[in-house]
Amino acid sequence: MKQKETMSSTPHKQNQKDIDDIGDDHITSNIYDTPLRPDAFEMDDETKMEKIEEHFREIMHIMGLDLNDDSLNGTPRRVAKMYVKELFSGLNPKNLPSLTHFKNHYKYKEMLVERDIMFHSNCEHHFVPIVGKAHVAYIANGHVIGLSKLHRIVNHFARRPQVQERMTIQIGEALKTVLGTPSVAVILDADHMCVSSRGINDQTSSTVTSYYGGEFEKSETRSEFVKMVGLRQGLLKY
Repeated sequence: MKQKETMSSTPHKQNQKDIDDIGDDHITSNIYDTPLRPDAFEMDDETKMEKIEEHFREIMHIMGLDLNDDSLNGTPRRVAKMYVKELFSGLNPKNLPSLTHFKNHYKYKEMLVERDIMFHSNCEHHFVPIVGKAHVAYIANGHVIGLSKLHRIVNHFARRPQVQERMTIQIGEALKTVLGTPSVAVILDADHMCVSSRGINDQTSSTVTSYYGGEFEKSETRSEFVKMVGLRQGLLKY
């Protein structure tokens, strides 16, 4: 019996050691899709909120917080609702915005850029905020979509535990699919609270990622996009 107990605890201890050794050098094996179990949406939202509320109440209790206090008593329910209905609503594919497009009646063949799209996400490694701006562009191939849809696409993929590299790819791939063109570009410029509020505590850096497809793989087209975005270094971003 003693041997079995030792064996069962070993993988957990090894996992803890691996996490400690890796530290902030996080590695993911899933580049394109947010890691989800096959049964991720078998449970309805209300049941999820009830379970999250129960567990978060236990977390607060372990931390020593007085849940009888008027200010804290409703916090577990508020957090549960925030997780399911707001911060991580983008996990559910049913919440993907309608991405209907219409014909390019204006015969506009140049680059269309929507810059400074504000987004809020959460780092999947520490569940703390990622706050940034997205700059997206495409060159129409017969169809266009409303400008607000570009914002909704960015927001949808932000509303889940994220890695910025993956989010950049997801936005680019979604735009390619709905527009029927490979000529899509995405730049994300974001501040990560896991860098600024913990760990290295760097308050000044930001993380920039990019995605280029089709015509944007040409250096001159890509340069035009970057110039139009006009990343304003040294100025207040948000």
